[in-house]
Amino acid sequence: MLTLSILIPIAGALGLALSSKLGEVQARFAAVIVSAVPLLLLVVVWSGFDTGAGAPVFQSVAEATWIPTLGVAWRVGVDGIALALSLMTALLFVAAVAWPAETMGRPRQYYAWFLFLEGVSLGLFLTLDLLIFYVFFDLSLVGMYFLIGRWGHGDARAAALKFFVYTLAGSLAILLAIIALALSHDPLTFDMRALIADQPLAAAGTGASLVLLGFLLGFAIKTPLVPFHTWLPPAHVDAPGPASAILAGVLLKMGTYGIVRIPMSMMTDTFARWALPIGILALVSILWGALVAFAQKDLKRRIAYTSVNHMGYTVLGIAAAGAFVAEGSTEARDLALTGAVTEMVAHGLITGTLFLIAGAFWQRAHSYDLDNYGGLARIAPRLTAATILAAFASLGLPALAGFVAEFQIFTGTFAVYPWLAAIGLLGILITAALFLVMVQSLFFGELPARHADFPDLRGPETWGVVALLFLVVLIGIWPAWLLDLIGAGTRAVIGGG
Repeated sequence: MLTLSILIPIAGALGLALSSKLGEVQARFAAVIVSAVPLLLLVVVWSGFDTGAGAPVFQSVAEATWIPTLGVAWRVGVDGIALALSLMTALLFVAAVAWPAETMGRPRQYYAWFLFLEGVSLGLFLTLDLLIFYVFFDLSLVGMYFLIGRWGHGDARAAALKFFVYTLAGSLAILLAIIALALSHDPLTFDMRALIADQPLAAAGTGASLVLLGFLLGFAIKTPLVPFHTWLPPAHVDAPGPASAILAGVLLKMGTYGIVRIPMSMMTDTFARWALPIGILALVSILWGALVAFAQKDLKRRIAYTSVNHMGYTVLGIAAAGAFVAEGSTEARDLALTGAVTEMVAHGLITGTLFLIAGAFWQRAHSYDLDNYGGLARIAPRLTAATILAAFASLGLPALAGFVAEFQIFTGTFAVYPWLAAIGLLGILITAALFLVMVQSLFFGELPARHADFPDLRGPETWGVVALLFLVVLIGIWPAWLLDLIGAGTRAVIGGG
């Protein structure tokens, strides 16, 4: 099931790229069907996933030897963390592919790159081999580079190049760290399960800290954390809306997931020694991202900087969870990590929705300037309702997914680093203000005459947004189904500490 979830969209991408007889509608229909297959397969895996206390950590495992001399194999499997993120990823890709985008006369290539990106993104979350993780990590850069560079607007090529160079530099640091970590294990292996169990660099001192630094540098760029975030705003502003939704909803999670899966799980003691500096860096990202977002007049740049802010929340929860046991109870650390993973899922759904909505503004008026709008609530009620709901979810309103995640993060962090949590709460206040101002600028006040016939969300747009926001509300009012799944993975990570 897991292998098919990876290979089917990649095969579909190849088929679309080679087909020469499909028009715009046919290519999009085929892409939607292919992109939905991994979602259905993962739902089947989820239906058989055991969240009980005595269940194996990694389930649905499949393995085939690839390079035996290096200990590299095609290994796939999921714990609760990976399965939750994979389900969110698959759903977001269906919504992004179904979104009626401007393909600039190249629909087959456009949808082929989306399907390729879906396959490698799922591969990263589903693999249990460290080297294959790196391969998928790098291939995701290729797919997003072409989506931004070929179908973006403005200075899209420069934005795509900056995105690629920044994140490739980070991936090279990760590669060096992976090699060092694998070589420290006897026998040589890239099996994540063995590296988690054996903790090969547990007593390596300075060497272990350097390996940790390599991982953190690469994942901090991908997440991104301040000051490694400067590639993100131009990439978002110039990317097409659906590509921005995937960039924020999926690719950024590769950084935070990578932190949890590799250095936190495989270098537990070393990570604990550096947990406080990591938490401080997360706090800077929370406050800086919120303040800079508030200053933006560009709709997409404002949403982009809120991603820096929200990923700061995620890393704050990870830092608290990875601290020494003496600095906080096991229950509090588990709560912080569960909140961090829930934030990854919630942010993917919420910010993915916001970027799809931003794409709708561009398609209708070719402008992201907040000052160009106003009064749209009178003529676009569906667009207004969707944007307000997504904005309220992003600012952490109770009964929505963002609140569930942030409440757990801050509750867990208060027990470990209370002063970090207290200062971090200021970010929520700033985020609330910036989203309220955004909603007011777009939908209330005077309606500009040039937007008198501004179209509301259409059928495919409406259904995609409704599907994502339905889950945002469901998680907010009934989070147990998601928290049980995630908790099955976080208990194993914290128990290893």
